[in-house]
Amino acid sequence: MESKKLAVLCRELADNKKAEDIVVLDVRKVSSVTDYFVIATGTSHPHLRAIVEEISSKLRDEHDLRPSRSDGLSSGSWVVLDYFDVIVHVMHTETRKHYDLEGLWGDARPVTPAKPRKKAAARAKK
Repeated sequence: MESKKLAVLCRELADNKKAEDIVVLDVRKVSSVTDYFVIATGTSHPHLRAIVEEISSKLRDEHDLRPSRSDGLSSGSWVVLDYFDVIVHVMHTETRKHYDLEGLWGDARPVTPAKPRKKAAARAKK
């Protein structure tokens, strides 16, 4: 799967579990490690686990993709799923504020959704 498509899919899967403040950063011009970061916030340890499980299980079951590495599930405040060209960071609110990955990778371009997500639009109407 093309890396941008995978990053956007990871954003959608995180949104399925109501992850907050989901950001996709295009880091191709500023990093030799990966192409995209997907950063999402979970509000509690169970919420973090649910987001990570949604992403990893759907990618495994529907696309036969498994992360080359994963870390942080036992600590519960920052989970990383490494899909080589896409690295997914699911962080607890305080951890995300503390490490400020968006600020650290400030030269990276954010990837905006091509069209408004239906679920996000429906939640905004409530």
